[in-house]
Amino acid sequence: MGNQVGRNIHTLRKQQGLTQEQLADSVKVSFQAVSKWENGVSHS
Repeated sequence: MGNQVGRNIHTLRKQQGLTQEQLADSVKVSFQAVSKWENGVSHS
C-alpha cells in the first residue's frame, strides 16, 4: 500500500489550494508534521 494516506493528504491539500502551513494551522499542528505525513515519515 505504501504511503497512500500521505498521497491523499497531498492531493486534497493541493486541490484546496492550501500550503502545508495553512493546512497545519487549520488542524493545529506544525507544518513539519504535515510534511512528515505527506512523506510517510510519521504515522501519528
